[in-house]
Amino acid sequence: MSAYKVTARNFSTASENRMHSNAVAQSHGFKGALVPGVAVYGHLVQPLVAKFGSEWLGQSRMALRLLKPAYDGDELTIILGEDADNQYRVTCHNQDELLLAEIIAGPMQTMPADIGLSGPAKATPKVEINWGNVVPDEVFVEKIWTLSESENNRYCEEISDHDPLYKRYIHPHYLLSLANYCLMEEYEMPAWIHASSITNHRTALKVGDEITSKTVVKEKFERKSHQFITLHITYWRGEELAADILHTAIFRIAE
Repeated sequence: MSAYKVTARNFSTASENRMHSNAVAQSHGFKGALVPGVAVYGHLVQPLVAKFGSEWLGQSRMALRLLKPAYDGDELTIILGEDADNQYRVTCHNQDELLLAEIIAGPMQTMPADIGLSGPAKATPKVEINWGNVVPDEVFVEKIWTLSESENNRYCEEISDHDPLYKRYIHPHYLLSLANYCLMEEYEMPAWIHASSITNHRTALKVGDEITSKTVVKEKFERKSHQFITLHITYWRGEELAADILHTAIFRIAE
């Protein structure tokens, strides 16, 4: 078992998602602005990449659950432990020893490349998300992203990860952050919470790569009066499927 400590930072105070602002987060019952879940994920993958190197970036599966919020200035303890069946469990606790998040990680699992892109194109323009305009099987417009050195450096700096590996390879924090943008470019999202993600890394993406994101609405559901959306997102480098993500968020927070 190995562990490291890091200070959580809320670098998204200007985000469209006002859950990263004190006033809106407090109006929903939180003590302050939420640190982005993708940043917590970035901390969680650090010990795995330190242990396995670039191989982990290209052939791995990571199931993230965000259980409780991290706040700016929280002292996080990240612990890597070996789980059963050749898997690893990485946990994130705060200074009060509360479990905030975890990932269960292991070798990549085979998932079909066909994600239902034959469904209908998303019918509504970019309007504020609600239950009625979240339509399962709708397909989003494809997006092209250039994975730049400057952006990769920024994402590494946001989570204080200075592993020299990222001079060449793209940080998982960057890749999962793009999944957020796939969501926010299709809906106005004034206050929402990242809940979970399951990512299959199929090949290690590199600085300078150009990828295309293809996204379909997998499902919507309600739980404990929250309303959720799940997207299935794939990243393609040319004709090569580089990664696929099941990305779930609470788009309407219970009153």
